[in-house]
Amino acid sequence: MKHKGKQKLSVILGAFLAVTLLLSGCGNSGNSAANGGSAADANSGSAQAEKQVTITYYNWDNEAQSAGTDAMLQEFMDQNPNIKVEHKVLVPGDSVEMLKKLDFLISSGEAIDVVQLPSLGAVLERATRGALAPLNEFYEQESLVPEDEYYVNAKVDDKYYGMQYTKSINYVMLNKDALDEAGLEVPKFGWTWDDYREYAKKLTQGEGVDKRYGTYFHTWELYMNAPAQTMMKDPFLYDDGTTILADPTYKYFFQLRKDMEEKDQSAKPYSDVLAAKLNYRTEFFNEEAAMILTGNFTIPDPGNTEQYPHDFKTAFAPVPVPPAGSEPKGYEGKYFTSGNMLAMGETSENKEASFKLMRFMTTADSDNRAEFSGYKKANNEELLTKLVAGKEDMYDMDSLKYTLFDDDIQFLDGAQVMTTATSELTKVIDDGFSKFMLSNEPIDEVQQWMVDEATKIINEKGVVK
Repeated sequence: MKHKGKQKLSVILGAFLAVTLLLSGCGNSGNSAANGGSAADANSGSAQAEKQVTITYYNWDNEAQSAGTDAMLQEFMDQNPNIKVEHKVLVPGDSVEMLKKLDFLISSGEAIDVVQLPSLGAVLERATRGALAPLNEFYEQESLVPEDEYYVNAKVDDKYYGMQYTKSINYVMLNKDALDEAGLEVPKFGWTWDDYREYAKKLTQGEGVDKRYGTYFHTWELYMNAPAQTMMKDPFLYDDGTTILADPTYKYFFQLRKDMEEKDQSAKPYSDVLAAKLNYRTEFFNEEAAMILTGNFTIPDPGNTEQYPHDFKTAFAPVPVPPAGSEPKGYEGKYFTSGNMLAMGETSENKEASFKLMRFMTTADSDNRAEFSGYKKANNEELLTKLVAGKEDMYDMDSLKYTLFDDDIQFLDGAQVMTTATSELTKVIDDGFSKFMLSNEPIDEVQQWMVDEATKIINEKGVVK
């Protein structure tokens, strides 16, 4: 027993001696407290030993947007000194061409860390091709429920692939001075497209070159069937994967557009809009039209009197709802919302750092943010204050805040079924609308043609679930 005790003591003394020698060696280090260094100095050594990584952030910023993005990325790097972010603008100001270049990079095997994509559909399309990494494990590590965090979530087979970066909604801008002259109140949620038609009649005045139309409809699909584009989860498909071009809103809104042009003469003719290649902002601010359906990207415009000279105040209203009997299938009384999304490349070698950047960019209440955030807990009211600062007299602020933030205004969940054939289906809508408005083909025949064409395309391209 005594022999074993001595053996154990020998081992302990040997270990102690080894530790003493090790500490003695460290004591000769310039970072040691014994040589004038502090405990903080010693800790900095371990921080420096932490792995330094570089990740890349891709988007399509124009020059003005790029400055804001760079400033936000610098904020992130200041908070995360071990992560360096390189900002690569693939095609400045052009999201369509940017996607083409991105797909080329993906196909060539380039490591993609974080990429900003223009829509939910753009995320889902690339997720189904295996180009994007699912985010589930990172959400779980942070104990986050995506639906509690963002208005729209990109999801395929219970896997999450994108975070909503910006929040886009539609609304109606109205000439407040013209409303006052006509004795009209600023509309609230619940006004219908029939009400919109009556407003347009009362706001129309003058003749010829001096005429002010009650409203202006641009050439985009948004103006061909506003209920389908603003109050359905997806502008092309029902939840069962079939085309929405069979929806009753098409017949209703196509006819409304024709009646407003031909019977009421309260909207500029579609043929004139096409021929003149008009600008919708100019039509409104030049007082060619008293109302226009648009989106929250135009919030700075009423205050930008240098680019859009005008002296009237602008009011805002929620998008009209379809009248009883003309509601879209599955109508919930809520609005479609979308926005740019951030996604992570499957080929990223630094996924944890990429996820951290995605969360920062989507959730930070940064002074450098220029667009509303898709993060449910973001302080978008503070951003609004910044966007209109010094120009408040050009806005009917009460109606703007109501339209953007009131509890009456509710939003649909993101679509779970989408198609990659958006450009082909968009052309079907454009062609069908032209057949009805310009060729006077019967609405029933036009709608059936649209349904048949869309069904062929969907069957060929398939759907994303």
